[in-house]
Amino acid sequence: MKILRRIEYEPARVVGGYTDRILRVDLGTQEITIEELKPDFKDKYIGGRGYALKIIWDGTTRETRHDSPDNILVMASGPLGNEPGFPGTGKFIVGTISPLTDTFIDSNVGGHFGPLLKLAGFDALAVSGISRKEAVILVDGDAQTISIAAAPAYDRETDEGSLSFGQQLLKDVNGGEYSDSLAAATAGEGARNTRFGIINSLYYDGKRKRIRSKQAGRGGTGTVMRSKGLRGIVVRSSLSKANGNNAVDKEGVRRAGSQLRQVISKSDPEQLHLSAWGTTVLVEYMDKFHLFPINNYQYGQSPESPKLFASVFLDRYFSQKIPDGCYYGCNLACAKGAENIELTRGPRAGQKVGIDGPEYETLGAVSCMGIFDPHFAMEYNWYCDEYGIDTISTGVTIGFFMECFERGLLSAEDTGYELTFGDIEAADRLLHEIASASGFGKVVGQGVARGKKWVAEKYIARNGTSEETVMAELDKFAMEVKGLEFSMYISKESLAQQGGYGFALKGPQHDEAWLIFIEQVHKELPTFEHKANALRWFPLIRTWFNATGLCKLPWIDVRNPAAASTSEPAKNLPTLAYYVNYLNATTGSSKKLEDVLDDSERLYILQKLINLRQGKGTRANDQLPLRAMGPAYFNEYQARAEYYDEWLQEQLADSEIPASPEQRHKLIIEKRIEAYQQLCDIVYQKKGFTSQGIPQRETVEKFALMDEQARQLLDEFGE
Repeated sequence: MKILRRIEYEPARVVGGYTDRILRVDLGTQEITIEELKPDFKDKYIGGRGYALKIIWDGTTRETRHDSPDNILVMASGPLGNEPGFPGTGKFIVGTISPLTDTFIDSNVGGHFGPLLKLAGFDALAVSGISRKEAVILVDGDAQTISIAAAPAYDRETDEGSLSFGQQLLKDVNGGEYSDSLAAATAGEGARNTRFGIINSLYYDGKRKRIRSKQAGRGGTGTVMRSKGLRGIVVRSSLSKANGNNAVDKEGVRRAGSQLRQVISKSDPEQLHLSAWGTTVLVEYMDKFHLFPINNYQYGQSPESPKLFASVFLDRYFSQKIPDGCYYGCNLACAKGAENIELTRGPRAGQKVGIDGPEYETLGAVSCMGIFDPHFAMEYNWYCDEYGIDTISTGVTIGFFMECFERGLLSAEDTGYELTFGDIEAADRLLHEIASASGFGKVVGQGVARGKKWVAEKYIARNGTSEETVMAELDKFAMEVKGLEFSMYISKESLAQQGGYGFALKGPQHDEAWLIFIEQVHKELPTFEHKANALRWFPLIRTWFNATGLCKLPWIDVRNPAAASTSEPAKNLPTLAYYVNYLNATTGSSKKLEDVLDDSERLYILQKLINLRQGKGTRANDQLPLRAMGPAYFNEYQARAEYYDEWLQEQLADSEIPASPEQRHKLIIEKRIEAYQQLCDIVYQKKGFTSQGIPQRETVEKFALMDEQARQLLDEFGE
């Protein structure tokens, strides 16, 4: 590779989980700088999402868009990332201004990249500017150099693929061999051609003897990476990962890790079986409780769903004898993979590949298109990763356009071919068109929010209907909020999850408030008060996980038996105590859970301020499509009429429900909309917001965030 710019540096030693350094790279000027952080920076912003928020708050403006030179792509772990003695510490976040939402997005991703970046001497990497030619960044902690290089040219397939390019790149920088002392982040051709491009986090798996991948999948982080002319980033460090954080209290870290591993090893086999089946196990649970998205979220259950149950993938695809995990020391090990899977469709038909996944979300994306073929799901998973596009946004957007076609809002003249639910050939064709921005795929690659405007224009031109009428119809089933497509849970029967999606600052992504299991399966949120309290508390603790470099699954998906004796079992407080102990042992702090929540709330309010600045921060931006709140169409009501009638009778108490099914359907919708608005009022009050969802001055001041930019914003919005 041709080196365009190189500096030498001395890697900072990790102490108590931090290096107190940020690496900044401007691809436009090819300037490489190392920023030394003040001692109190980590106390206020923690790491991970917090570092990304602060960097983007300070370094961008309301005019910044995803492809602006001043947009910043931040990759940051946190103080608790990189500890093989504690389960789930391979996580880092990618934060930026999203091409889908035009506001801050962060995506949580596993693998070895975050830990190795820290060992190479940096708590975060911040990339700005736009390179004039395709480039890669090389951070070599062993050679003590940081380089910007011209992206190498391979054959066409390798150049266009995110996985293929990264695999070859990792070999090239290491003398033709793979090593677990290197990791890469790459984006493919599909990321360049869509608004929902992903970044693949690539690392060497010594058990499988191949490069594996995890994805920063949501919100178009890969699209931002490609818009900067950046093909890949490689980090290297041969420092020992054991005690890599140089914890203040090594014995405390060992003890907390041992306690969590014991809970996982005992409880997971009695609960979700994630270590055996991975997240595919959620399909059966979600389908059983009518929460699995079918045909663009119209239905939550199907007789066809068992074709996508975990047992199918365990029997036919997953390599059962190989214990998986996306980082060392995690005995939950839910990152399942498959070997030598032959592709039967698309440009790589006949090729055998290793596939990482599918995760539950990918299977939900396939059922969202009305497809229940497990082999198609495997191929869809691999092609999306190779192209560098989000399986969730891709599936939801295709499902939206399928419904537009079936409801007569689009014709074959608009799309180029028939596009109906369950049509594998059409879905497969469209997948490849999306990645290459060819044909109808160029439209679909823009996502649901922009797609519904395109559909409206086509329909109005053909029928002369008013824009207001058409958009009202599309808003019933266009499954997006703030511009981000929904993740894969039916929320129409869960008011708590409706709030989880609507109030989520990045848009309807479950990692901010995944309450569906707690409410619909465990039945632990029976009242409005319970739901509202959960919608304040759970986003805060989840924000903390994203700031510290931790995976949430060992906490939220493995219930500690001791939680049953607490007043709020859903919070799994006995396990959270292990995490707080791990934090204190690593950093030398003496925090309690309440302190952790305060630290997290500061980040939450900062993200809300960015949303406000970028035009996505008020009550209007928290509103849901009709289908997220209830049965948008009569066919959805009919499919669950007994359930909905019973719910309606509960709402009306002693009054009789209407005799006509059509009238009952209409009244259900009215009641659901009313309930969501009531939830907005209560949750905003609990969060310290106005009735319009704007942080009150005292809320901002409480967390020492009232700088000049925040003051001007609140003045502008009348607060």
